[in-house]
Amino acid sequence: MAWWKGWRDEDGSSVKGALSFDPAPDAQVLYKAMKGLGTDEQAIIDVLTKRSNAQRHQIARSFKEQFGKDLIASLKSELSGKFERLIIALMYSPFKYDAKELHDALKGLGTSEGVIIEILASRTKVQIKEIIKAYKEEYGSNLEEDIKSDTSGYFERILVCLLQGERDDPRCYVDSAMVLQDAQALYAAGEKIRGTDEIQFITILCTRSATHLLRVFDEYQKLTSKSLEDSIRSETHGSLEDAMLTIVKCTRNIHSYFAERLYHALKGAGTCDGTLIRVIVSRSEIDLNLIKAEFLKIAGKSLSTMILEDTSGDYKTALLNLCGSDK
Repeated sequence: MAWWKGWRDEDGSSVKGALSFDPAPDAQVLYKAMKGLGTDEQAIIDVLTKRSNAQRHQIARSFKEQFGKDLIASLKSELSGKFERLIIALMYSPFKYDAKELHDALKGLGTSEGVIIEILASRTKVQIKEIIKAYKEEYGSNLEEDIKSDTSGYFERILVCLLQGERDDPRCYVDSAMVLQDAQALYAAGEKIRGTDEIQFITILCTRSATHLLRVFDEYQKLTSKSLEDSIRSETHGSLEDAMLTIVKCTRNIHSYFAERLYHALKGAGTCDGTLIRVIVSRSEIDLNLIKAEFLKIAGKSLSTMILEDTSGDYKTALLNLCGSDK
């Protein structure tokens, strides 16, 4: 399924929230779990992983009203490590969470290009506008300016282009003549010449609608007898290559893209917990069940099985709750 349909065509959410919901008792359970010596982590998991994001925000308000304390600050003081990181991630609104991940990627030690590419290439026009707004509100700075100051060259250009959010209008008319023209332009910008006209690739990948791009990919294959992905791999390298490939992958099948991200986060020695947490939290109310189906095809085992193998303790329990059953 293409990326712009990922949250429209069917409900693929693994977290549905509570049907008969009252935030006051949940706030009381959390207060009791953190009161006195020791912390009841299981009680925290049972409440926060089984509520929707909107419900968690109501619980935080009720917590403040009843006990005069900030829920996020209380959780931070009681929890630690990867488990704390996961639980706190659940407490952010989706746009503020994306803004936080982008800010951390830009302002941490070195720039985490993979995080920036993942978020900007997989979000819709509306989502990107809200992320830019949340970033300004939370950090008092302009996301585009921060990206420009932390990146350079063609990689900077492709990220700034993605920030404009011009790709996702699935209802727009696809002009067959323009599709052919774009396929020929991509061929002329890469395979046909020595060197590469990166600007042509960036312009077409970042400013055309997804429905148009799918047609361009097909025409390109007919024209050159190779996939656009293969051409990108042979014509570009590094972060620019990663960004272009991510745009193509998200346009073709967003669920497969995120399944791949999760698989690479879990396989091999060590676990990339940042990616694991971000993808599971940000997709749990959108399409995580659909991502799980793609994960099974890629990994040959379920996402839950790999989480069981690669994580432990309360962190593992919370992740499994968010993933839901394998049925």
